Amino acid sequence: MFKRFRRLRLNENLRLMLEENYLSVNDLIYPLFVVDGKNVRNEISSMPGVFQLSIDEILKECKELERLGIKAIILFGVLEEAKKDSVGSDALNEEGLIARSLKEIKRAFPSLFVITDLCFCEYTDHGHCGIIDPIKQTVDNDLTLEISAKQALIHARAGADMIAPSGMMDGIVGTLRKALDEEGFENLPIMAYSSKFASAFYGPFRDVANSSPSYGDRRSYQMNFANGKEALLESLEDEKQGADLLMIKPALAYLDVIKDISNHSKLPLCVYNVSGEYALLKAGARLGVIDYERVLLETVMSFKRAGAKLIISYHAKEVANLLTKFA
Repeated sequence: MFKRFRRLRLNENLRLMLEENYLSVNDLIYPLFVVDGKNVRNEISSMPGVFQLSIDEILKECKELERLGIKAIILFGVLEEAKKDSVGSDALNEEGLIARSLKEIKRAFPSLFVITDLCFCEYTDHGHCGIIDPIKQTVDNDLTLEISAKQALIHARAGADMIAPSGMMDGIVGTLRKALDEEGFENLPIMAYSSKFASAFYGPFRDVANSSPSYGDRRSYQMNFANGKEALLESLEDEKQGADLLMIKPALAYLDVIKDISNHSKLPLCVYNVSGEYALLKAGARLGVIDYERVLLETVMSFKRAGAKLIISYHAKEVANLLTKFA
């Protein structure tokens, strides 16, 4: 005698009743990239449908997200080259690009949940994620922690609802937690980029963020993509230091890592469905070799199945529309 699993699949209503994982618009976080100027809407050739936006255009985009029911964004600053320097001074300015953008967004959309990416690669003339040690020619971890704390307080004062440090500096979560708590921001959550791999899937992001390193690469601080156990150790350490959520980036090629961390941590997990993953699906749609909408939903569902609660994705608006279409 064998088990007849098809008994539970033959009826459509029963299939729906027994679904183990669900996608919701509440799971989605949309990345936005702000630049100086007005009426700026620069589409990124490697990421069709993704734009660099001036603050006024960002506000229009937030209005659209509100209509779609998307409740959260993650905000990146894209600084013009002339304003960059060796330490990312604009990121340490109370009237810098991110600070000004945050204030305008929260003024116009007070209920929108705004997460800020906290890093220096978009603000430094060398494109690395902190202060460079001139002898070792890599990021000085502890000096970068000091300026990261300053950056976090600027974000907090400007109205950030959550801070997400992406530079992969050792000790960053504990450093930010201490700085925020001491300044009265003990209720401001931190989403740790705990497992951020040195990945080729980031390629198109560097077009939109203008953040390619001017020399070398980021493998001395981002993780080796061959290492799964190290990713778990990174995540558990960030949990110990006070992280409120953990992130895995990229997502699609790292489903095993997502699952492993979800099995060992009780914290909510977020995944970043990164630019290269987005660009590949868009290319497949353009070539007509995939059923784009169904492949997209299947891809995003794989993140939920692996253990993610939240999904940062350039597809977020499309997914919101598809959830209504296929409801």
